[in-house]
Amino acid sequence: MPIVVRIDVELAKRKMSVGEFAERVGLTPANVAVLKNGRAKAVRFSTLEAMCRVLDCQPGDLLEWVEEGEDR
Repeated sequence: MPIVVRIDVELAKRKMSVGEFAERVGLTPANVAVLKNGRAKAVRFSTLEAMCRVLDCQPGDLLEWVEEGEDR
């Protein structure tokens, strides 16, 4: 998929667990895993906003477009 989700990078920078992140954003840990593993088909803007608020980052820090077939 050409959109890569970089939640794991931002969590690592902040030494924040998936459980803590999920609770603060208002998601289940399972749904965070779906996002982290690139299996999500869509993300609500309200969810993206909450993730950015919790991580104090910009949407571009969490989402990256890559050329089809490029490994990242």
